[in-house]
Amino acid sequence: MIVTTENQPLVSFEFFPPKTEQSEATLWSTVERLAPLQPRFVSVTYGADGSTRDRTHRIVSRINRETRLTGAPHLTCVDATVDEVNAIAASYWNEGVRHIVALRGDPPHGQKNYTPYPGGYEYAADLVAGLRGVGEFDISVAAYPEVHPEARSAESDLDNLKRKLDAGANRAITQFFFEADSFLRFRDRAAAAGIAASIVPGILPIANFASLQRFADACGATVPAWLHKKFAGLDEDAETRQMISASIAIELCEKLQQHGVSEFHFYTLNRAELTYAICHALGVRPEEKSQHIAGGQHV
Repeated sequence: MIVTTENQPLVSFEFFPPKTEQSEATLWSTVERLAPLQPRFVSVTYGADGSTRDRTHRIVSRINRETRLTGAPHLTCVDATVDEVNAIAASYWNEGVRHIVALRGDPPHGQKNYTPYPGGYEYAADLVAGLRGVGEFDISVAAYPEVHPEARSAESDLDNLKRKLDAGANRAITQFFFEADSFLRFRDRAAAAGIAASIVPGILPIANFASLQRFADACGATVPAWLHKKFAGLDEDAETRQMISASIAIELCEKLQQHGVSEFHFYTLNRAELTYAICHALGVRPEEKSQHIAGGQHV
């Protein structure tokens, strides 16, 4: 059961399938650390071209089997026919998985532009509609406050989001961003376009600035000049980087809360420290440490 207070936001976390025994140990340490925060769900990514499909399935199955968390696998249109994708979804359903993050997916390695797989779902809206035929999944889709890099325009990108939600998705989770106004303007535009579903801001705690810049280049996110200045000269100072990273994310989330945002999705990169600290500052804390308030009353 998810326990919240009036001012405590709902959170969800994203993990990725580990490649080595050491990174797998790190993942499960992170899961153990973050689990007491009672996220709505935890998602597990595919590789860019669907290459981690089996590992994604294994991690989600273990999360659901060995923890009280709700695992939500990513599922894409890439490199699979409609029947194959439906079979994967049916397998999840039969295991008791009820949450899925449905994405178009990135082009396979060596392929510059996305081309629908022969006999596969063409785009995320098609995948969402297909999943609705497999089971009553709780479906999250992607949104891009600063526009998907392959979109023809901001308007066409927003139209695509509306198609995904109209096809049956429950919510949209945004790509990461660092300016609150980027999200708020996008939310206003979505509302004006008739989108009523929840749009959840995706928050990326900055563990490594060089990696952040690579992520941003790939997805079209803006790394503002002030952020470069914050991290200048800290390449060899991990402790200071971590303190600054936490403060930036906390300030961003608090600004969004002032504008009515009550849900956050954290891209953890399989590390617990920053995400845990940010959640703590936002009032998201283990149940046993937040049951009592002044006067001995229960929350």
